[in-house]
Amino acid sequence: MVNTKGGETFNTSLTHALVLNASYEPLKVVDWQKAMVLLFQGKVEVLEEHQEVVHTVRFTFRLPSILKLHNYVKTRAHSYIRFSRENIYIRDEFHCQYCEKRFHPKQLTLDHVIPAVQGGKKNWTNIVTCCIRCNQVKGGRTPAQAGMRLNKKPVIPTWLPKVQVKFTLSQAPDSWKEYLSLTIPVVAV
Repeated sequence: MVNTKGGETFNTSLTHALVLNASYEPLKVVDWQKAMVLLFQGKVEVLEEHQEVVHTVRFTFRLPSILKLHNYVKTRAHSYIRFSRENIYIRDEFHCQYCEKRFHPKQLTLDHVIPAVQGGKKNWTNIVTCCIRCNQVKGGRTPAQAGMRLNKKPVIPTWLPKVQVKFTLSQAPDSWKEYLSLTIPVVAV
């Protein structure tokens, strides 16, 4: 994919940077602009660079591929996982919990297993990912009332991936692979 933003032309899969904590633990993937901001703010050290460059009036810089934070950032991965639409999609792996098909996030909705009109709460154990069609069929009824089967019981997740990558690990730069675990689910951001 080619990005011509700002007059520069880049292969977008090669212009993102993997940001590591001071402990070398992967935190996130950022675009090249954010990577340059972190670098100029003095918050990171460049461990690897891409071949692509960006030009200013006076300087030429190679785009960072891997950045390591100077200061350790505490993560909340092992404590509280925020209840949000995106995290529910990730928990349910972007599958409708009724028809079991995988969808793009724009084609998904959230469904109350026990509808709010019947006293259902908005929490991890009552909300599931649902496609628009199944949500319309189910309406304000429970799955049993609608004659639908829930694929799996919604639970409070014990973990979610810390790094969300916009491309598959096979498309990621080779230099990233030693920092990324192959068990990290790849999701669209």
